[in-house]
Amino acid sequence: MRFSPDKMQKNELFSSPQIEADLFCLEPGQVQRPQKFLKSDRIYFILEGIGRFTIGRATRELRSGTAVVVPAGNEHGVVNMAEERLTLLVTTAPPEKPAA
Repeated sequence: MRFSPDKMQKNELFSSPQIEADLFCLEPGQVQRPQKFLKSDRIYFILEGIGRFTIGRATRELRSGTAVVVPAGNEHGVVNMAEERLTLLVTTAPPEKPAA
């Protein structure tokens, strides 16, 4: 795990043509800006902390030990609104760059 006071850190765990996995590490107040993947599903598993997730127009707060699935084509993002660090295991299948 790697955190930075400047911005969210994406730490690559592994990547293959079918799936990739990363650790997203957010200090309090940091965000993963909204993005959209046209052909990929994404799963966020909260390892520690509390995150506010926006998927499409819906927003929900999730805590450690829970997960959320973002189907392809949905804009999504996360904010660490808590006073402690937020660590997420993020899988993307298949790997894809976010749509512009």
